[in-house]
Amino acid sequence: MWRELAPIGRDATTRGYRRYAWTAADSDCRAWFRAQAESRGLAYEVDRNGNQWAWLGDPSAGDAVVTGSHLDSVPDGGAFDGPLGVVSSFAALDELRGRGAEFTRPLAITNFGDEEGARFGLACVGSRLASGQLAPEAAHRLRDGDGITLPQAMEAAGYDPSAIGPDPERLARIGAFVELHVEQGRALDLSGDRVGIASAIWPHGRWRFDFHGEANHAGTTRLVDRRDPMLTYAETVLAARREAELAGAVATFGKISVEPNGVNAIPSLVRGWLDSRAADQSTLDTVVAAIQQAAREYADRHGVDLTVVRESFTPVVEFEHALRDEMNKILGGAIPVLGTGAGHDAGILSGSIPTAMLFVRNPTGVSHSPAEFAAEDDCVAGVLALADVLEGLACR
Repeated sequence: MWRELAPIGRDATTRGYRRYAWTAADSDCRAWFRAQAESRGLAYEVDRNGNQWAWLGDPSAGDAVVTGSHLDSVPDGGAFDGPLGVVSSFAALDELRGRGAEFTRPLAITNFGDEEGARFGLACVGSRLASGQLAPEAAHRLRDGDGITLPQAMEAAGYDPSAIGPDPERLARIGAFVELHVEQGRALDLSGDRVGIASAIWPHGRWRFDFHGEANHAGTTRLVDRRDPMLTYAETVLAARREAELAGAVATFGKISVEPNGVNAIPSLVRGWLDSRAADQSTLDTVVAAIQQAAREYADRHGVDLTVVRESFTPVVEFEHALRDEMNKILGGAIPVLGTGAGHDAGILSGSIPTAMLFVRNPTGVSHSPAEFAAEDDCVAGVLALADVLEGLACR
């Protein structure tokens, strides 16, 4: 499975993945998922929001156990973030069938669409729509960098966007969702454990900072006469690092657009996107407020206008303790429990259904990069742990 999936959407130059929602690479990943489902005799379907499902047992029976993750990527992302969870889900089912496990609850494997938000700027679109956290009219307004709307992209990929929206009937049939994911950090590597259980996801959000200055000639405009938004943006980036470090949080300006984007032109507009996360809501609010205050002070000093828009936000997610404790018991009670600053579909769905996560050791802690890696032995340990959990939950 891994060898078949690995080449899809991989850039020959960077060796990173560009599996963006509703593109050709995404369609190839979806075709791979469907082939895996059908080769195992699972009932395949796509829901109203474009999420893929592979069912063992009767979906309408209710109290289903669901596992899976996503197959899309960030720009030039790694091979493991998302796909490891999907591949491991199919492998765990194979393991359980090899054990002769008898299922007493329906089981499903899923691939949630557009988890990374690389194309339209909003993460977890598929699970947000299904859970009602993204209104259909708001989804219809999402556009990519070329001005293509989400409905247009879905139509071009052969899907009907007219039905997107909340899917409470489907979610009501799910009794538990367990997502396996490569750890995006080094906690397991430092503890020497191969597999861990998630305790919570830090609150996190994305803010767009628009710095409006005045375009002018880079060679003839005196420094004192400039209204240079790039200078203000650069100072704000440094302020974000400083404020995050003081608070024990993280803050990153990882995306930028510049107009008119000429080498010999002072910009008229610099637009930067801030991603910030912290262990609790109060700390996150403090950090973002401090960054905004610093940005406004710099903007006033340089004659630059500033607007800030919060584009997305996810509050702290505490995974259901009962499900988490049951998983720990199934796995022998000695599994480390750790928090994470990364968002996941399991976190979005936690407000609607019981959710939990398993993490697989990442020896470098690198993620969202072609250098992302997990050793084969650790991946196998993750598959066996997931199989044990699914057996404990769905074969009682």
